[in-house]
Amino acid sequence: MRRSFASLKMTVQIASRIYGARHPSSGMDQTMDFEISPGQVKSLQTSGETFTLLDVREAWEYEAARIAGAKHIPMGDIPTRAHQELDPDDHIVVVCHHGVRSLTVTNWLRQQGYEKVQSMRGGIDGWARTVDPKVPLY
Repeated sequence: MRRSFASLKMTVQIASRIYGARHPSSGMDQTMDFEISPGQVKSLQTSGETFTLLDVREAWEYEAARIAGAKHIPMGDIPTRAHQELDPDDHIVVVCHHGVRSLTVTNWLRQQGYEKVQSMRGGIDGWARTVDPKVPLY
């Protein structure tokens, strides 16, 4: 049976409530949400927080519109490159076009032991519409 993206998103949201990760700046057992808003990501940047912004879109999408400082690893390359290029102890924010692929990658990375991974809700489209209108829409 094939699952819809809405079904996948609901599954990921439920899993995030059950299996959340510890927040990086706290010794308490707080859970880190699966999703983070573009505004919250901008706040992390502005405050100087250390995190990896991981763009999982295809090369042509990355060339069309990008967020400065993002690390580009297309979604299809994540299984072969993640363990070599990403630190499992880092806070990682995953971004795609609208937030669907980034949720999938976030879920996969969490299953691999990356506990501090979040998907940017709305993707680069949400970023361009709410944070930086200079980033092109496509």
